[in-house]
Amino acid sequence: MSKTVTPLPVPAPQQLLDAATLGKFVRARRTQSGMSIHEAAAFCGVAVGTLSKLETAGGDVKLSSILNICAMLGITISIEAREK
Repeated sequence: MSKTVTPLPVPAPQQLLDAATLGKFVRARRTQSGMSIHEAAAFCGVAVGTLSKLETAGGDVKLSSILNICAMLGITISIEAREK
């Protein structure tokens, strides 16, 4: 029997200053989609451990994996130069 996934609210748009902020967005989008971490990892083509590290800010994850996960879960990351 599969475990029920409780949807978490997606945080308000904000400046990306740390891995924990990105992890909250990823977990919220995954749960909003009704996917377990195992289902989402398979959907995104990454290992469960990689997705877990990203969601919990528990370790280094390759940028290519982060970008792929965000694209697959419908998360947009924007980038711009800061004023000096």
